[in-house]
Amino acid sequence: MEWLATTIRSYKGQASVVQVQGFDDLPSEHLKQLFLDARSRDYQKLLHEAKKVLALSPSRRPGGRLNRIRRRFLELQDIDFFGSPLRAKVENLLAHADKADTQTAGRKAQGKSDRYVNRLWMTRHHPGIDRVSSAWLIRRFIDPKARFIFGTEPKARAEAIPFDMFCPEGFGHRGEDCTFETLQKDFSIKDGRVKRIAQIVHDADLGDEKFGRQEGQGLDKVLNGWAKQDLPDDELLKRGMDLIEGLYEALA
Repeated sequence: MEWLATTIRSYKGQASVVQVQGFDDLPSEHLKQLFLDARSRDYQKLLHEAKKVLALSPSRRPGGRLNRIRRRFLELQDIDFFGSPLRAKVENLLAHADKADTQTAGRKAQGKSDRYVNRLWMTRHHPGIDRVSSAWLIRRFIDPKARFIFGTEPKARAEAIPFDMFCPEGFGHRGEDCTFETLQKDFSIKDGRVKRIAQIVHDADLGDEKFGRQEGQGLDKVLNGWAKQDLPDDELLKRGMDLIEGLYEALA
């Protein structure tokens, strides 16, 4: 009899595979249909939730709801062994939402980049993972000639663009996003590796396990270790940017 496989996930994300030759006297085709029916119900529920959220204007959508729907969709894909016909419908709906969000962000960002070229950028002392990765993103994708300074009061250097500072000006945490994510979205950076780094930085900086990415914990420990060596801020920033550049290349 054709074997069926299912994945059993623990709360920590560990997985094991169980092979089943049969279940009581149920034929394999009947077992397959039971799997399909279960996944179809899951997808139908997700489809209904996604349509409900997307019916709202972007400004009225509950924060983080679409991201939670996307994560749930990925979880369902892992246990959709027989390809529910509703899977494609959910995938297409989310892809359409992503395209619409990208177009909206592109319109907002049009003309913005020119105002942020060859500028002075300010952030707080003792930069951690969000600040060093944001500086890397600025230098790599926004302002190749960016210069960085450190301080606590942005008004002291009015010509500088603040980032990850406790002020309404410049770029910082916004809603559920860390500074890196804010910069990525505001400047419509669509690079796939940057999106993955954004998830890694988010989880390491905010510690909310939103994306389930653990790579950033190691990077954060390295940065904390360097900080304990009393390195100057500019050296700590340079090393951190090199670290993120290495991560970017490793994700290729």
